[in-house]
Formats: sequence, C-alpha cells, structure tokens
Amino acid sequence: MLTPGELAARLNKLVISLLLVGHQKCSPEWRQLPRAIRHHSIWLIIKGKGSFTINGTHYPAEPGKFFSFIPGMEVERETDPEQPLEYYFFRFHYTETFDEKEQWISRSSEESPFPLAGMYTVHNAPQLIYLFEQLDILWKRRGHMTAMRRKILLLEFFLTLIQDFRAQKVAGNTTAAIELTQDYMVVHYQEPLTLESLAQMAGLSISHYSRLFKKYIGYSPIDYLTHLRVDRAKELLMLSDYRLKSIASSVGYTDEFYFSRIFKKVTGVSPRDYAKKHRIVTAADRN
Repeated sequence: MLTPGELAARLNKLVISLLLVGHQKCSPEWRQLPRAIRHHSIWLIIKGKGSFTINGTHYPAEPGKFFSFIPGMEVERETDPEQPLEYYFFRFHYTETFDEKEQWISRSSEESPFPLAGMYTVHNAPQLIYLFEQLDILWKRRGHMTAMRRKILLLEFFLTLIQDFRAQKVAGNTTAAIELTQDYMVVHYQEPLTLESLAQMAGLSISHYSRLFKKYIGYSPIDYLTHLRVDRAKELLMLSDYRLKSIASSVGYTDEFYFSRIFKKVTGVSPRDYAKKHRIVTAADRN
C-alpha cells in the first residue's frame, strides 16, 4: 500500500467524475455471483456482515471496511442473512491531468491505475459516513453549483480517508502522533478544537497526551493552540482594519471580549493597542 503522502500525491493528479452515488440496504438473501467489475467504485460498509471475494481472496464485509473495486477485478459478494449488509457507494471514472514544469500532462485511467484497490480498514468511519450522506443528498440535485459542491465533498472524502490512514500509521509512535496533532492544529486552529478530540486523534489518554505534548513541544496543547490563534490575530491586526469581532471569529473565538482577555494575557497589550502600535500603513491609507 502507498504511504499517505504518496496516496495524496497520486489522488491530487486525478480529475474524478461521479457516475452514481447510492445507499443500499441488502435483503437477507442478497448475493452477487462472481462477475468482472466494469466500473471503478468505492463501497463503505456501515452495518451488518457479509463476505466479499476479490480475485479469489475472501474478505470480511463489516462496519469499518472500505472497498475500492477497479475494472477487471473478479468479484463475488454476499451478505450474512441474519445481519444483512448496509453500505454507501459511489461509482466514478477519472483521468490523470496535472501540470509539470509548466506543461500539462494527461493520461487515461488505463494508463494510470487507480491508487486504491481491494479492502482497507478505516477508523474514522463516522466522518466518512457523514460525507457519503452529503454526497448522496447532492446526487439527487442538479445544477452547476451543486456539481461544484459534489466535487469539493469528493475531495474532502479522499482527504479524510488519507488522514485516517495516516493516523493508523502513526498509532503506537507517540512522537509522530504528537506531530500529527500539532500539524492539525496549525491548519484547523480556527475550529472549536478540544483537548479530548486531540488526544483521541493521537490515540492517547488525555493526561498522557498532555504530558507528552508539553515534553516534546514545550507548551501544553491548549497553550500551543492559543499561541497559534494569537499569532494569526497579530497578522490580521497589522494588515487589516477588520472589526475586532471579525478577527476574533476568524481565529476561533466566538466571544470578542474573551478573545481580548486571552490576547492581552499572551502579549501584554490589548488587541486595539497592538493594532495602533504595529499596523502597517499602506498607500491607500495615506491617500
């Protein structure tokens, strides 16, 4: 299997178009006889049990299992009659198109095999299920803006999948797990992150995660998050004349007065005083 980074690099080069999105609840007697797959498709099992056979190899079909079927695979699928399967799926086709050294390169799916094939285990199934639900809803609608939203959701789906694989890879490696949450905070500092959710992402208890984070990074997780937010707020205060409430909201605080207290605690001055002292004067301001 490709590393999460390699998988991201491959998927980034693909232009993917959905052909069908659906949600299926199987009957107790559901079974598909061996057949050659004709289209690329992704299946996520959300309930029940079953068995899928891919090119002669048997795989369990159960919640948390993710299947990527590619054309040419010989596949047989059946459900456990006492616990019928339920799954989301989408069918798609794609082309590889990317810019390299200012030259556009295009390859067909026959020339560029899809980077996922077979069965995988996912840990963050609820988030993937949510994205599947949204795709299913949008599939029933039409319009150019809806089509654009579907593309965005599809990219988010694959990004969530890659993050899941990455989290599995670093499980047991505490240093890598800490760095994973550190990177996550850098990108998602404006979201309502909690110590509990960060510890869960690292696969550690809250107390153990907090101790290790401070040992490796030098700040507690929440202090680190606070400094990220304050540093971004400093940039906004220097470069813009946005209202304080807008700046507070953009860095993750719903209460501008609480934000002001935190900002002063970290920097020693209020946001307004900081802006007066450090704001960059542009040509437009002079005019």
